[in-house]
Amino acid sequence: MSALLETKGIKKYFSTPKGMLHAVDDVSMTFERGTTVGVVGESGCGKSTLGRTIIHLLESTAGQIIFEGKDVTHPTGKELFKLRQDMQIIFQDPYSSLNPRFTVEETLKEVLLRSKRATRKTVDKEIERLMDMVGLARRWRMAYPHEMDGGRRQRVCIGRTLAMNPKFIVCDEPVSALDVSIQAQVLNLLEDLQKEHDLTYMFVTHDLSVVRHISDNISVMYLGQVMETCPCEELFERPLHPYTQALLSAIPSTDIHKKKERMLIKGELTSPIEPEPGCRFAKRCPYVCDECDKPQQLKEVIDGHFVLCHKADKFVSC
Repeated sequence: MSALLETKGIKKYFSTPKGMLHAVDDVSMTFERGTTVGVVGESGCGKSTLGRTIIHLLESTAGQIIFEGKDVTHPTGKELFKLRQDMQIIFQDPYSSLNPRFTVEETLKEVLLRSKRATRKTVDKEIERLMDMVGLARRWRMAYPHEMDGGRRQRVCIGRTLAMNPKFIVCDEPVSALDVSIQAQVLNLLEDLQKEHDLTYMFVTHDLSVVRHISDNISVMYLGQVMETCPCEELFERPLHPYTQALLSAIPSTDIHKKKERMLIKGELTSPIEPEPGCRFAKRCPYVCDECDKPQQLKEVIDGHFVLCHKADKFVSC
């Protein structure tokens, strides 16, 4: 597989009265064509900001974004218009991301005509094609967002995204606002669409059971940095970073006969405003030592398994 998109040392800082907030700090990722990279972490870790920076809803502070072998970190007006078609996003809340005054038809028509994906003569057929593609019955064509449930609204949002015929989609917690039964339907839809159209996803979520279902690779973020990244099953079978281990220990088990030890995270949170050079998880880590005060680098401890911890080699043998 070839890399569709790469980020190299991406940073996104925000100015605050107390200093620079390091929302995303030196993140490097590779998105292989036709695969899904899951990005997980607790609220405020920077995963959504990373996705929005990659697709230029936010402009990066530093680093590089490489799309199809071309540097698109600072695109011109025409380049940005093309990127808007190739790189899209599905937002978390389908209700707030839809215009309440637009019907389903008007929502899809606006995108198709503005992007010139359809003409006045062909737009009706394109609308029907998109509705069929996302599994939305045509009888909802003249419905407004408030007349539909969350699952149908999210299908409209997915249809609007697909109207641009994108290659890369940031899925920003697209099922967290939905009922569990509807979540499974939307996840299956996203997987089917990926296979049919060779789509590449960045799937942002805090739900580890969801990310395991849909991802090929997983990156775990904490306070703007990637703590661990590796193939999906490898992460669940052999988590190496203490933060990842704590996250996985919190997943409920259905086996009532298997006793599961919960790894509780204690200690205060490191401030993301002008953080110190050392490990940002050190104040909450049970294995903290003097070496943790030094700058940390992602290192490959097993083939394809990268960890931001100087003790990672020792955890492999544990």
